[in-house]
Amino acid sequence: MSKVHLPLPQIHSAAKLAKMTAKTNTIEPRPSTTHQAYKLEAFSRLLRIMDDLREKCPWDRKQTSESLRNLTIEETYELADEIIKGDLDGIKEETGDIMLHMVFYAKIAEELGAWNIGDALHGISDKLVKRHPHVYGEVEVADEEEVKKNWEQLKLKEGKKSLLEGVPNSLPALVKAWRMQQKTAQVGFEWETTEQVWEKVEEEIGELREAVDNNFSQEKKEEEFGDVLFSLINYARFLDIEPETALERVNKKFKARFEFIEKNAPRNLTEMSLEEMDDLWNEAKAKV
Repeated sequence: MSKVHLPLPQIHSAAKLAKMTAKTNTIEPRPSTTHQAYKLEAFSRLLRIMDDLREKCPWDRKQTSESLRNLTIEETYELADEIIKGDLDGIKEETGDIMLHMVFYAKIAEELGAWNIGDALHGISDKLVKRHPHVYGEVEVADEEEVKKNWEQLKLKEGKKSLLEGVPNSLPALVKAWRMQQKTAQVGFEWETTEQVWEKVEEEIGELREAVDNNFSQEKKEEEFGDVLFSLINYARFLDIEPETALERVNKKFKARFEFIEKNAPRNLTEMSLEEMDDLWNEAKAKV
C-alpha cells in the first residue's frame, strides 16, 4: 500500500502566511499557483484513498449507488443543518462528507465502465461555460434576474421539454413548490405585485375556511389546505424569504422553548395544566 501524505510544502507555506498575517493584522493572499496545487493535491489524495477503500475495505467494496443513496440524503441534510447554524467548521466537515459520496459514485461508475470522475467534472464545466454566455461569450446581462431567465431558456434549447423538468420529484413538497414558482416566473407566469399575492393568500384561506365550516370531504379540505400553503410559499418568495429556511428556524425555536418547559417543569408535563405550561413557555420566549 502506498503511503498517503499531506502536501507538506503547502502546509509550511500556510503556516508562514498565518504568522505574517498575525503580525501585520492584514490578509495577504497566497500565491495562486501554490493555492491551486494544494487543492488539486487534496482532491487527488481523496481519489487515491477511494481506490484503496474499494480494493481493501469489505464495507466500501460492498456499496452500490443504491445503497449509498439514503446516506447521501442524510449527509445533505447534515450540511443543511450546519448552514442554518452558520457553523463554518461544520460546513467544511459536511462538505467533505458529501465530496466523498460524489467520488464514491464516480468510482462505482468507473468500475462498471460507464464514466469516471473526470467525465463528470468536464461535463459540469462544459455545461457552466455553455450556460454563462455573459461570462464566456458576447452576451450582456443587466442583473441576476436576467441571468436566471437566460439559464432557463438555454436549458430549453438543449432539449428540455418543460421548465419544470429539472425539478426533482423527490424534493420535499415545500421546496418543490418554491422551485416551481421560481422557474415559471422566469417566463412571466407571475403576479405583478406583492399585494396581489397577499390577496391570493387571503382568498385561499377563505376557501379553506369554507371547506371546514361546511364539512366538505377530507380530500377537499386537504386540497384547500395545500392551496393555502402554496400561496404562502409564493408570498414568501415575493418577500425574498426562503420558506424552508424560515420554517426550519421556527422548528428550532419551538424545540428550544419546549425543551425549556420540560427542563423547568415542577412535575410531569401530563400532570400540568395548559396554563402552567404556557407560563413556562412565556419564560422561554424571554430567554430563547
